[in-house]
Amino acid sequence: MTYTTPIATGHEGTVRDQLTGYLQRIRGGDMGALPAVLALLVLAALFSILSPYFLTTGNIANLFVQASELMVLAFALVFVLLLAEIDLSAGVTAGSGMAVFQVLFSNLGWNWIVALIIALGAGAVIGAFIGFFVSRIGVPSFVVTLGLFLGLQGFMLLLLGDGGIYRLEQAELKAIMNSNMPVWAGWVMLVIVVAGSLILSLYDRRRRTKVGLPTRPAIMLVIKIAALAVVGGLVVALLSINRGQGMLAVEGVPVVIPIVLVILVVGTFVLDRTLFGRYIYAVGGNPEAARRAGIKVPQIRLYAFIICSSLAVVSGLLHASRIGSIESTAGRSIVLSGVAAAVVGGVSLFGGRGRLAYAAIGALVISIIDNGLGLIGLPAGANFLITGGVLVAAATVDALSRRRSGVSLTRA
Repeated sequence: MTYTTPIATGHEGTVRDQLTGYLQRIRGGDMGALPAVLALLVLAALFSILSPYFLTTGNIANLFVQASELMVLAFALVFVLLLAEIDLSAGVTAGSGMAVFQVLFSNLGWNWIVALIIALGAGAVIGAFIGFFVSRIGVPSFVVTLGLFLGLQGFMLLLLGDGGIYRLEQAELKAIMNSNMPVWAGWVMLVIVVAGSLILSLYDRRRRTKVGLPTRPAIMLVIKIAALAVVGGLVVALLSINRGQGMLAVEGVPVVIPIVLVILVVGTFVLDRTLFGRYIYAVGGNPEAARRAGIKVPQIRLYAFIICSSLAVVSGLLHASRIGSIESTAGRSIVLSGVAAAVVGGVSLFGGRGRLAYAAIGALVISIIDNGLGLIGLPAGANFLITGGVLVAAATVDALSRRRSGVSLTRA
């Protein structure tokens, strides 16, 4: 259920109206990323107490680099989760795309840019294959993607051989996850992000005012931009500190961070500001109503799976860049972490609710668990147990919020 914010006078509600509307949405079951944000703060505080190394600049940079691969995969999965679908093959799709790249680039000697574009195209083909069977034939996405999860592992073995591990030779690709921007570039990036957010918010405000729609109080806009500037400035400042252990300085924002930000901004624009994005939410919320409204539901599902698989290959590229190699066993387990990241962040398993930013927060939660448990020396088994428990808790909150929303709708 969507609640409308009360309006005091004119076209602009007061801060109290905004807070009242937000509390109403929470009571109605729409908590968004609030649980994930609270979990993020609690985990950060807990691990900073348990380990003196958690809040060091080197670990913070390492945490962002570790989370970036998972974030991009979670972004990919959001597009199908919003449709109440699933893609269990996203992880091995990522590995398959990089296997195609390896064959074209190293074995056949193709230009690395051309090979990478074809690898992304291979991801799109896999997504189109899934989308065809789901949208046109009516096979459940769980079954199709489970079949591909098994089949694509065989595909990678055929391309790379049993136990095949190949070094990633291209320096530009290795630098994505293993190099840093100049310190000044990090601050320039922050200025661009803050200024872009301000301009976009002012544009939305002007557009809504022009057509007579209610707008948020100006103070809310100021608070939002100020919070973005303060948090972003703190992160850039920490990453600008020399974190090298020897004579060689290691400082600056990791190169992968602006890449992930671009994917986040573009993906958010697609979902929030295009007709295709609105159709995804509509189909995920009620596919039959969407069909009766004239939306081509099969086409929307097809495109969503294509986007998901293409972005999955980008995640595979980040993984190969981080470890410096391409493996025939890549991607077998990370898809479950990707689903966990999206769901923990607040993306509904039942479709129609969630944003890419939620998946980013969820990926940070999962990454902090992995990073923090490693720092305090707990075994890998504890990591799986805790991550699984967090996922079950997030899915339970999602189910209860859906039920609460249904109750609220009935009462209304």
